[in-house]
Amino acid sequence: MERVTLRIPKQQIEEVERMVETGEFPNRSEAIRSAVRDMLNEQTADNRQRESTSKRSWAKV
Repeated sequence: MERVTLRIPKQQIEEVERMVETGEFPNRSEAIRSAVRDMLNEQTADNRQRESTSKRSWAKV
């Protein structure tokens, strides 16, 4: 696994800490990895949607 250093606004990291404290995530790193996974999955789905739509552009009325 790669190590990444980033700056996050205090309010956002406090929200992440709350999620860790409530047991939603085991630690901050896992919470941030989960957020990155979700972002990448959403981006992939958006790209597939655009590709699917553009492939059927001839059928648009």
